[in-house]
Amino acid sequence: MMTDPIADMLTRIRNGAMAGLKKVEVPASKLKKALAAILKERGYIDDFSLVADKKQGLIIVYLRYSAPKKNVITGIKRISKPGRRVYVDKDNIPKVLNGMGMAVLSTSHGLVTDSKARETGVGGEVICHVW
Repeated sequence: MMTDPIADMLTRIRNGAMAGLKKVEVPASKLKKALAAILKERGYIDDFSLVADKKQGLIIVYLRYSAPKKNVITGIKRISKPGRRVYVDKDNIPKVLNGMGMAVLSTSHGLVTDSKARETGVGGEVICHVW
């Protein structure tokens, strides 16, 4: 039984990038689709696609490399976990590597990056950091 599906997704992406894979498969959910869309929008992955099956479906994440076997994602870390949720208000939104990375927050406006949360003036749960 899996207790943290978001951590599973991040681990699959991290392990796939370290192994030099072109794509990884992740069980689908709305939150994971939104996270994949943010990673694509910010240029951390090439693309993602949804594959329907008889269960919940799959998200196929196509990883991006800047040079042969040189990962674009150098680090990806789960911050808020099921055993310890991490919430921030609009004034304490973290900067990852002084703005070189990004934090992903779950807010009342949906899943957003740290820069978008500062722009709109909302806080929320810190899902992960990506750099």
